[in-house]
Amino acid sequence: MTKVYPNIAAASTPVVEKLKSSSLDTADAIVLTVWKKSLLFNCNGFTVYDGSGNLVFRVDNYMAGSGANGEIVLMDADGKPLLTIRRKRLSLGDNWLVYDGETAVNPLFSVRKHVKILNTKSLAHVSGNSSSGSTSNSKNIVYEIEGSYSQRSCAVYDDKHRRVAEIKQKEAVGGVAFGVDVFRLIIGPKMDTSVAMAIVILLDQMFGSSRRFHT
Repeated sequence: MTKVYPNIAAASTPVVEKLKSSSLDTADAIVLTVWKKSLLFNCNGFTVYDGSGNLVFRVDNYMAGSGANGEIVLMDADGKPLLTIRRKRLSLGDNWLVYDGETAVNPLFSVRKHVKILNTKSLAHVSGNSSSGSTSNSKNIVYEIEGSYSQRSCAVYDDKHRRVAEIKQKEAVGGVAFGVDVFRLIIGPKMDTSVAMAIVILLDQMFGSSRRFHT
């Protein structure tokens, strides 16, 4: 495979890379390269680099469907847990909870796979949880994801339908294509980079190649 990025040095903040082809109307978008591969041997995961090849995020305990029996931890370059993803128990369909660090109480937000057959553009939506913890007030949608994850062509919209992040195929280098396991995550200034990466992980859980039906 073509070398993705050589640097393994930690980056305190992602380096901003200019991307002319991005639909995000901002010069401040952060462009990350996502590689569906763990840095550890005998582990599945994700490795994420910034525009200078510095390591930004890593996931070393990932396995498609792992949320059913465990959890997925998004870490920074030093291995510090940033977010923990757990499948919501006793729920119909794909419904996930995302927690701060390694906590197991008061999730930051939930992500649910879209099930409306007539709306083929929508893949999933992210809902914020109220501070009171009341489930009746915790379903406010803060992000909507549309597109096709299998083709690595997705857009994330906020509650005012402004595009705040994108998933795009990574351009071939020297005539060698990267395939679907290496792609770009483009994040606008109004979205947290770790939240955007958590959405990528969950889209892979919902629509990854191991799933029988995916978009």
